[in-house]
Amino acid sequence: MEIFLSEFFGSFILLLLGAGVVANVILKGTKGNSSGWIVICLGWGMAVFLGVIVSSKSGSHINPAVSLAMLLLGKLTATDFFIYVLAQISGAFLGASMVWLMHKDHFEATDSEGIKLAVFSTGPEIRNIPLNLLSEVLGTFALISAVLFIPAASDENGALNALPIALVVVGIGLSLGGTTGWAINPARDLGPRIAHALLPIKAKGTSDWPYSWVPIVGPLTGSALAVLVFHILA
Repeated sequence: MEIFLSEFFGSFILLLLGAGVVANVILKGTKGNSSGWIVICLGWGMAVFLGVIVSSKSGSHINPAVSLAMLLLGKLTATDFFIYVLAQISGAFLGASMVWLMHKDHFEATDSEGIKLAVFSTGPEIRNIPLNLLSEVLGTFALISAVLFIPAASDENGALNALPIALVVVGIGLSLGGTTGWAINPARDLGPRIAHALLPIKAKGTSDWPYSWVPIVGPLTGSALAVLVFHILA
């Protein structure tokens, strides 16, 4: 239960700040409206930083791609993997839901269905599924490589090295995130997408489920490839 609650809280904080910065930048009438991509990247980096810190008791995964890497390295059992992932998706769902509640008036003031969905989940600027998938694979490959090669970052008994990982997330967003919105975390996308589907958001449109598998399969594939390279080079 302690592991579940730790991962749940970390993912909750991750989406509270992460979806929060997106809402602040793209929803109509906010103080941060139109402040740009760099603000979003920095906000997500800080979201990761705080999410990692508050989930130290579970090893600060807050991402099924990280948990998969630990599973493949033999540092996590299959049962624990599913507990981690369930906690991560659940926490992300609640965090995104709180962002909606806080910004409810701004959602109602915003006309675009796409902008409303973008607060919750990722989506491609140009829909080309093979290249969108490649974007998520490469971004997650970079993230998990950093997690594995940063000293003590793969130790399930302690927190990840929070600041370097946060800066890596910012760097991935600035360099590789412009095509799909750089999910690099299946729970970060799936939990909020479910929230978007279930919440009574005015004129919200669809949740784009046909695309939803890309930010799941891409990050998990990128994680597995990063573990393979780690085995070769470490």
